[in-house]
This record gives sequence, C-alpha cells and structure tokens, in this order.
Amino acid sequence: MDELAYVELKGIVKTFGALRANDGVDFRVNRGEIHALLGENGSGKTTLMNILTGLYRQDAGDVFVDGRRVFFRTPKDAIDSGIGMIHQHANLVDALSVEENIAAGTERTFWIDKKKLRVRISEIAESYRMLARPAAKIYSLSVGEKQAVEILKAFYRGVTTLVLDEPTSVLTPSEADALFLNLRRMRECGHAIVLITHKLNEVFDISDRVTVLRKGNSIFTSPIGATNRTELTEKMVGRAISLNIPRTAAPPARETSRPPLLDICEIVAGDGRGRFLDRVSLQVESGEIHGIAGVAGSGQRELCDAIAGLTLVTSGSVRLNGRDIRGMGPGRQRAYGVKIGYVPEDRMEMGLAGDMSISGNVMLRDFLTGLTGSNGPGKIFFNADEADALADRIIKKYDISAPGPAEPVKNLSGGNIQKVLLGREIERRPDLLITAYPVRGLDIGASTYIFELLNREKENGVGILFIGEDLDILLGLCDRVSVMRSHKLVATLDARTAAKTEIGALMAGHSGAPAL
Repeated sequence: MDELAYVELKGIVKTFGALRANDGVDFRVNRGEIHALLGENGSGKTTLMNILTGLYRQDAGDVFVDGRRVFFRTPKDAIDSGIGMIHQHANLVDALSVEENIAAGTERTFWIDKKKLRVRISEIAESYRMLARPAAKIYSLSVGEKQAVEILKAFYRGVTTLVLDEPTSVLTPSEADALFLNLRRMRECGHAIVLITHKLNEVFDISDRVTVLRKGNSIFTSPIGATNRTELTEKMVGRAISLNIPRTAAPPARETSRPPLLDICEIVAGDGRGRFLDRVSLQVESGEIHGIAGVAGSGQRELCDAIAGLTLVTSGSVRLNGRDIRGMGPGRQRAYGVKIGYVPEDRMEMGLAGDMSISGNVMLRDFLTGLTGSNGPGKIFFNADEADALADRIIKKYDISAPGPAEPVKNLSGGNIQKVLLGREIERRPDLLITAYPVRGLDIGASTYIFELLNREKENGVGILFIGEDLDILLGLCDRVSVMRSHKLVATLDARTAAKTEIGALMAGHSGAPAL
C-alpha cells in the first residue's frame, strides 16, 4: 500500500443485476491533494464514490482510511471516518438559518447553544478564509453561498476527505473562482479532495492528479503535469475526439422587412405572488443558435415554458413567424401548425416517462396534447406499428444504444436518454427548437454529438434557443448570448467577441452591456 495514501479503494466490485458498474477498481487520494476523477456517463464514477461515502456497499474489494480497513454501512459511518460528499445541488432547508442547517443531525440535545455554535462556525470559516453568516436564512443566499454552507457543514462534522460532484455546474464564473480558491486552501490544510467533473479546464486548473474510469475499470492515473487534454479525452471515450466546440457560420443578416423567427416583446408572467418574467424582450433568427446565460433561478425555465405555452403570459407578445402565439397551449399550438420543439431542463420529469418504452415516448408529446381538448384537436390513439417504426428510425438515426423500441427509457444512459428526447423533437421538424441545459451531466462524447446535432439543425434553418450554464460552451457554440438576471433579460452580446468575464459580471449584477 502507498504509505502516502490517506484514502484508498482496492479491487472494488459492484454489480446491479447483470450490470458490473465497478469491476476491480483501484483508486487512492493523498492528504494535501486534489484528485480529479473522470469518465463517461456510466463509467462507474458515481457508484465508486457512493461506496466511498457509505451510500452503497461493495460486493468485493476493500476501503482503507489512513491505513485502516473500514466498511461503511451508512453515510454516517463514512462521515465518522472523515469522508463527506458535496452534491451538485445543496441539500439544505431554505426556511432555516445557516447555523441551524449546519447543526441539524449533529447536535445530540434539543437545546442548542447558538452563541457557542456561531463561534465554532466562525472558527471553521476563518481557518479556510471563507465568508460565513451563521444567522442568515438559506433562501437569502446565492447558489455559491449555499455550496459554501454545505462545505462548512461537512467540516463541522469533522470531514477531512471531501468529494465534490460537478461542483461548478450551477455557479457563476466568479463563484467558481471563489470555490477553487477555497479548495486550494483546504489542500494547504492537508485535506484530501476528490473532484468529479466533465470540464477538462477545471481539471488542469486545480488538480494534482487525475484518474480515468472507463466501463467500470480504472484505466489511467497520472500527475496532471504529465498528461494533456487530448490524452485524457481518448482515455475516457476510447477514441480520438475533437475538443473544439464546433460553431458553424452565423446566419446572414435579416432583411429589415422580414420579421425575426421568434420575437418576444415585453412579456410578463407571474402567479400573483411574484413575477417569473419581468418585461422580457428577445429575438431569435432562423438558422441561429441563441444562448441564454444566467445563474440558476433567473427565469430561464419560465422563459422556455412561456414560449412553449406552458406558462401563462399576462402581458406582452410572443410572435413566431409573425404570428402572436401568446396564450396558445401546446395542443393549440399543434392544431394551428405552430412548430416548436422543446427539450426541457428536467428530461425525466417533464420530457419523458421513464417507465414507458422508447416507442411510447416518441409518441408521448402528441398523445398528451391530444388529450387537451380545450387547446385544439389531437390524436389520442396511435398505431403501435407506426410508433415502433418511428422509434426504430430515431434509434438508428441518432445512434442510440438500446436493445430496441420496446426498451424502457429509464434503462438508458443519460446521453442516450437525451438523444431520445432530442430525436423526438427534431423529427417533428420544428421552426424553433428550445433546448434547456441539453448537455448537463453528459460526458464529452455525448456532448460533442449533441453539439453536432444542433449545428445540423441550424444549417437547416432552425432557430435554436440554447439555455446553458457552461460559458465556454455558450461562447463556443452560440451566435449570440443573452444574459438573464432576477427574471429580466439584461443584455445580448455577440458570442464571437464577448468575454467570459463580461458575461459573468452581467450574471452577478455588476456592469451592463448593450443589446444586439
């Protein structure tokens, strides 16, 4: 055993029925080290870390902490051994304060000495030079501040090995920079840190070593200075792949007499308790990929739903090809020939039915709009052979790895699930395609394929609204990028000339920029 290894997993095997998620995996992380863990979706990363943090029990293999063999039956066992995990989305109670969230589940008495608790939290925060507001309510914090609370909670519980799962996926650039500064300080304090990410720039920015998993096996470990992006990509996907985000030529300038494909003017949406959209105006051209940037909860989802007819717009106009479609639900849009494809943020809750077959899912949208008689006529019965034929065509055309049309969608990998959803919407031949976080959580191979699909649709004249969180992708793929903040659209910039710092400042509410 490496005498430096603080946490070590040796020969880890974990199976789920016929699936061998981990097949004899070896992994180790040292004190004072940031170790990146890479791999395609389904490579076994999450399973391995769930074993390390006590969520799963391995079928074979051993876990060692500081040279001592341990066996975790629950996450509490892992925390007691100093191992904790920070997930993508904060697991906090919004109505409680920072200090109440940190103390929850750790204090053994009903009465909590808040003065003593605050002192302890402040001491921990000061050790890592993190900002702490113990009395602040969680709902008043930014996404980055909530993540910092999760980290403080882990350290309050005595964690010395921290596993972070895609920690920057919901952060602004400035928040991501602050997180990395904190991680470097934790490294200086001797903590062991495991970073799970799909973003290679983060790996090279902050990691000391990197391990790649593929098909349940640990196939490569290297000091970060002894490898490069091309090598890591080939190790992950098993073949050479371009790391450049492919942007096709911008659409030609529109004639002033011709309206834009999508023209949103001063729309307002809300539920009486607050505004989801506050006088938002936006234009998308045919053959354009128009990106929307913003921190989580800035109104991106509501904007997509308003265009798709899922959210009530109380004022303003939404025009597609010159026709005002405000107030048209999905069924009425379909009945009147309004061709909008929608790939929602939550692909398994809003987009697809997990227990239903691929055949059922490719027909699901027409079935649901057919049931809404008040929104216009539609089909409610379908020919099973036609559904299977369409599903089979989508499987082949979009390179979906599935046994056949009868396979339940929930059995597919994340990348293949997204291909089913995108394939269904593209095969409807939309004029406008709305894609909300279409590559979130997907590996490099699946993401590259989706970029190619979107560029192909762009070349076919489809207007694409691309909601994203990775500024490198937004600036590399899109023609223009608009920024949303606090349910308003605050600026539109040319993606070819805009800078990440400029967009990050707009997201955070610093400077302004002109609309294009």
